[in-house]
This record gives sequence, C-alpha cells and structure tokens, in this order.
Amino acid sequence: MAALAIAPYRQLEQLVLDFLGYLEFERALSRNTLEAYRSDLLQYGDFLRAHNLDVLTVGHAELTAFLTELAMGGNGRAGAKAATLQRKVACLRSFYRYLRREGIMTNDPTADLHGPRKPQRLPEVLTRDEVMRLIMSATGKSPIALRDRALLELMYACGLRASEATGLEIDDVDLVEQMLRARGKGSKERVVPIGRSAVLALRAYAENGRPELVGLGVERHVFVNSRGIGLTRQGLYKIIKGHAESAGLSARVSPHTLRHTFATHVLSGGCDLRVLQEMLGHADVATTQVYTHLSSDRLRDVYFQAHPRASSN
Repeated sequence: MAALAIAPYRQLEQLVLDFLGYLEFERALSRNTLEAYRSDLLQYGDFLRAHNLDVLTVGHAELTAFLTELAMGGNGRAGAKAATLQRKVACLRSFYRYLRREGIMTNDPTADLHGPRKPQRLPEVLTRDEVMRLIMSATGKSPIALRDRALLELMYACGLRASEATGLEIDDVDLVEQMLRARGKGSKERVVPIGRSAVLALRAYAENGRPELVGLGVERHVFVNSRGIGLTRQGLYKIIKGHAESAGLSARVSPHTLRHTFATHVLSGGCDLRVLQEMLGHADVATTQVYTHLSSDRLRDVYFQAHPRASSN
C-alpha cells in the first residue's frame, strides 16, 4: 500500500525533470528561472502528496486550494505575497500546457486559474543630477576605478540588465561603430547603441585598466574583478552599492535602478516607445509602458515647477 501511495509523487518527479529539460534545451530559459520553476513544482508536489492527490487528475478546485494554503501560511510560515503567488500560477500554467502538448493530459486544469492581482510598483528612478553624482564617484586612474567608471557609464547609457553587463564579451562591443550586442533573457540578442561618454570610459578602461587586471590570462568577459576573471552579479551589485553610498544614494540604487533610469530618461527625452522596447529587450511593449507613467509624473512635476500660474506659491 505504501508503494502505491507514493507512486503518483514519483511520477510527478519524472514529469518535472522532463519539463525542466524542455525549458532548458528548447526554451533556453535562464538558470535562475529554471531553479524557481523547480522549487515551485517541488512545493506543489509536497502539497499533492500531503493531500493524496494525483498530478494528472487534479482540477481547478485542488489548484485553488494549493494557492490558498500558500497565501494563508501556517506552521510558522508567513503567507506568500501576491507576486510569489502570481509566479507559481505562471509556473503551473506552463507545466500543464507542456503536459497537454506532450499528449500526457487531454485537459488543462489551469485554464481558469488566476492568482491575486499584483499591485503595480513603479520602479525607483534617479534624477540626472543623481546619475552624475553616482558616475562621478568612480574617479581615479587605477584599473579598478577605470573599470567602475566604464561599468556605470555603460549601464546608464544602454539600460543593460545585471546579467547582460556581466555577460558582455570583448567581441560584443564595437567602440568604432558605438554599438554593442546584449544577450538578454532566453538567449535573445539585441543591438544597442553606446553613448559618447560611455565609449570614452570603455576605451580608457580597455587601454589602461583591463590589461593590468587580466595580465597574461585569457578572459573573454569585458568586466573583470581584481583577480582578472569575469565579474559576477554579486560583484556588480557590490560595486554599484559602494559607489551609491559614496554618492549619498545608498538606500535607492541597485543595478536595476540604472536600467529604469535609462528608460525613463530616454523616453522623457522624446524616444519612441517601440524603439525603447527594442533597446530594453522587452518581448511585450506592455512591459515597456510602465515608463510612460514615470515620464508623465516627471512632466507633471516640471510643469508645476515651471509654469508661472500653475503653482499656488
């Protein structure tokens, strides 16, 4: 009887492995995404086992019960936040759609499954003066200082994700044409222009900073650490947080802050939304539209500060 009781769970484990293999090799999803999906499905498997349910026969009611249990928490655990529940819904939908495509199931129990509405949070954005303070905090002629200046300039100039900045390789950058190739989510590539200030900072780093850091070693990544090997995401985060503290911006700045700031500034400067979508590497323009709200807020603030009859002061 015990063997029969755990058989559905073993079946789930095999289905999860097959599903993750599909996501990795056919969809080329990132390692972080794969790990999140694996964790979510293992948690789902624990729920199925605890309630003696079969992964292939559950319906909408059982899936809703799973989400409700997560939202309520219990046993010393806090209830899951709306964003977490939305991610788990997306994971379950993807998993069951895969099972249908493979002919393992004929119905989709997630067809009407919805998580809680995720409250929209507008990203933190720096002003132009704050960006200058951040970039100017990276001063000096040492290899590390030249690297940091080039890194900050480039991330603000191109709106790169943290993974795109650390993954940037020598052959991806053309300083003559002032263009770079960024590898985004799902191994998608896009070409992004590089502004003049970033080009100058990159050239100074390439000529007088990077060679000293790399030495006789062979390293394909543009940005390296003090040992001459490719910079990690954690290393990038520490660099930006360190300069943010020096500029008095420590509580507000992360690598993604520079991406949000780039998007908001170019949009408020007149950039077309579709062009910005391409530069950011967004698959859906709806993702890019959040920056129209930021730009509208900024235009409103400028209006009330500048118009002689708009303010009550």
